[in-house]
Amino acid sequence: MSLLALVLLALGLSVDAFAAAVGRGVVAPDRPSPMTAMRTGLVFGLTEMSAPIVGWLLGTAFSGLVEAVDHWIAFVLLLAVGGHMVWNALRGDDDAAAETASGAPAPKGSLLLLVVTAIGTSIDSMVVGISLALLDVDIRIAAPIIGLTTFTMSSIGMYAGKAIGERFGARAEITAGVGLALLGCGILYGHTMG
Repeated sequence: MSLLALVLLALGLSVDAFAAAVGRGVVAPDRPSPMTAMRTGLVFGLTEMSAPIVGWLLGTAFSGLVEAVDHWIAFVLLLAVGGHMVWNALRGDDDAAAETASGAPAPKGSLLLLVVTAIGTSIDSMVVGISLALLDVDIRIAAPIIGLTTFTMSSIGMYAGKAIGERFGARAEITAGVGLALLGCGILYGHTMG
């Protein structure tokens, strides 16, 4: 697999993380600090880098089992996170992704929610890792490219989301939550009907 193909693969895998980071940016009360954007990018990047390594290690032995349930895992995680965002927007209370003015994480589990979201958006990367093992792609090159691309896209997504959130307020948060839920539905549909 060429370097260009790996970069294009990494961009494709990072789109879900970018969309999720936009959603986090939408609900941030203030413009994300560089540290907050980088922390979000780091969590998504490390998760997205780790998932194909896990898939690659599983290799062909468990490929049928992983492919049989990956879409259900992604669906449940993204539906739960998206539903939580919509619920908070409708209640006018955002403890899940709220941040203090200094950019420090809110105490009520925003890091946990970030990790769950990152896992939900990286399930497909694990299956890609299985494919990379079958294609004899060097995972030591592929995984860091995927992780760095996702880190960059997610960090940018935080800033893009804040600009959208300032313009559209709670409607943007609801849209972001519905978008994550639809992303999960799309993954499920693509694997079961597509």
